[in-house]
Amino acid sequence: MARRKGVMSEALKVELAKELGFYDVVQKEGWGGIKTRDAGNMVRRAIELAEERLADRSSSSQ
Repeated sequence: MARRKGVMSEALKVELAKELGFYDVVQKEGWGGIKTRDAGNMVRRAIELAEERLADRSSSSQ
């Protein structure tokens, strides 16, 4: 089964990993070394950031 291309850029993933405190694991073991919980927290934070940007864009266009 082929893997889908990631939606998040590498830069965003690194930024989120640093913010959430598990970038050291990524450096040592790669993305496959992070815990499922950390991956979920990273996705949750990315969604929060996207929602904030959409809200900012909506309020600035009014």
